[in-house]
Amino acid sequence: MSDLYFGWMQYDFMKNALLAIIFVSPLFALLGTMVVSNRMAFFSDVLGHSALTGIALGVILGIADPLWALIIFTVMLALAVNYFKGVTGASSDTTLGVFFAMVVALGVVILSKNGGFNKYTTYLIGDILTISGGQVKLVAAAFLLVTGYWLLFGNSLLLLSVNPSLARSRGVKISLVEMSFVAVLAIIVAISIRLVGILIINSLLILPAATSRLIARNTAKYTLYSILISLFCGVSGLIASYYWNTASGATIVLLCAFAYVITALITRCLRRKVA
Repeated sequence: MSDLYFGWMQYDFMKNALLAIIFVSPLFALLGTMVVSNRMAFFSDVLGHSALTGIALGVILGIADPLWALIIFTVMLALAVNYFKGVTGASSDTTLGVFFAMVVALGVVILSKNGGFNKYTTYLIGDILTISGGQVKLVAAAFLLVTGYWLLFGNSLLLLSVNPSLARSRGVKISLVEMSFVAVLAIIVAISIRLVGILIINSLLILPAATSRLIARNTAKYTLYSILISLFCGVSGLIASYYWNTASGATIVLLCAFAYVITALITRCLRRKVA
C-alpha cells in the first residue's frame, strides 16, 4: 500500500522536483499577493512571455545556458516598463500592451530563424521533473533572496499597495520600492520559467493569492493562506502529475484554478445564507 501512494519518492528526479516546489511555492504566493493587490497581473504576464526574447539573446551571444541572459533581460524589461509607464503618462495596460507585443514578436523572430523554434518549445510548458540538484540550489537561493527582501520592504510594499499618498507621507521611497519589487519579481519569473513554462507561470502567481483574498480578513491571513494554498496545490499537483502522467506545471495550475472556483462558490453561498 505504501508503494502505491509513496512509490514516487524512490526517484531522485521526484525528490528534486518536490524540493523545488517547496521552495518556489512560497515565493509565488508572497509575490502574488502584491501582484494581485496592485493589479499587476498583466505586468507579470509580460515578464513571463519576455522569456522568449531573453532566451533568444542568450542564443545570439552563444551562451550554452541562457538562464543568465534571461534573468538580465527580464529585469531590464521590468525596470523599463516601470519607467516608461511614468514617462509617457499612458495607462498601464497600454504601456504593457506595447512591450508585450514587442518582446514576444522579437523572441519568436529570432528563435524561429532557420526553423529552429522547436528546440525551445520546452520553455513554453516547462518541466519541473528535469530539475537538477544545482537548479534546486538556485531556487533555494532565490527563496532566501525573497525572504530577505520581504523582511526589508514588506511593510513598505503593503503600505504602498493600500495608499501611495500615505506611504509617501510616512517616508517610503516609492520609486525605490517599486523598482526593487519589479526587479525581484522579474528574477523569480526568469528562474522559474524552465520549471513551469511561459504559458502558465502567471497563473501560479495570481491564483493562490486571488483564492486567499476571497477568504482572508486581514493582511497576515491573506499572506498565510496564499502560501498554504500554493504549497498544497504545488505538492498535490506534482504527485498527481506523476500518477496521471501529465505535465506537472499545468496540473498544479489546474488544482489552483479548482481551488479558486470552489472557494468562490463556497464564499458566495455563505454570504447568501448570512444575508
